[in-house]
Amino acid sequence: MPLPRLGVVIVTMGTRPHELEALLASVEKQDVPAARVVLVGNATPLTDITADITKIPLEENLGCPGGRNVGLKLLRESGDVDVVVELDDDGLLIADDVFRKIQQLFATDPKLGIVGFRVADEHGHTERRWVPRLRADDPMRRGLVTAFLGGGHAFSVPMLERIGDWAGEFFFGHEETDLAWRALDDGWKILYEPDLVLQHPKTSPARHAVYYRFTARNRVWLARRRLPLPLIPVRSLGGLKAWCGGFVEGLRNPCGPRKAMKWRTVWRMTRLGRPPLI
Repeated sequence: MPLPRLGVVIVTMGTRPHELEALLASVEKQDVPAARVVLVGNATPLTDITADITKIPLEENLGCPGGRNVGLKLLRESGDVDVVVELDDDGLLIADDVFRKIQQLFATDPKLGIVGFRVADEHGHTERRWVPRLRADDPMRRGLVTAFLGGGHAFSVPMLERIGDWAGEFFFGHEETDLAWRALDDGWKILYEPDLVLQHPKTSPARHAVYYRFTARNRVWLARRRLPLPLIPVRSLGGLKAWCGGFVEGLRNPCGPRKAMKWRTVWRMTRLGRPPLI
């Protein structure tokens, strides 16, 4: 297959200017250039960005998945991108051959839908929670998985055209799981590739004020949207005590259209070592 054309989407709130500048420089130094780099400003004007990229300042903060959807829409409409790389604005590509490796991976497997990067801190250490499998002792073990990290990954555009974009209503938390489950249910592969490294500071997701409420709400939404009916109680009731407010919100509020995964997808995920449990 011919090598795919790459696009890049980065979403920022304008609160990490130095990290963003370093990230854009690391994108620029890749030995295979991106066809287009899109920077989406969630409620930030992007007036201080001097890099030669496509800038989309938004008046409203749409959350990470909503902001990324804006960038994905532009890239799809441009028609000059086959694979989209999405990066956190405080991440850093420490090698200059990341895009070339991504091209080769997607060119050799037409059913490859998602490639997940290995996230490591400034000392090269990868935390267990950054490894998208239950057996996370060895972060260098490559292979097919059922999940990916939102901080650094690549999507097949043909896959997105079939399964749709991010669940923007999630705003923050578990949007990666929703998209991964849709991809698997449509027959796509998710590959964890530890040779693709995104350097990222060691932070806790709980630093965000909305973490606990949105985590509980989005877990319920995930169950309502994607799980076969017999599996829904296994997921949702466990969060009732710890995150009562978000749990109730998840039950009461609209969560988008329901399309439960096939039972064969449940079995496929189980064979990969991670059944659809939250």
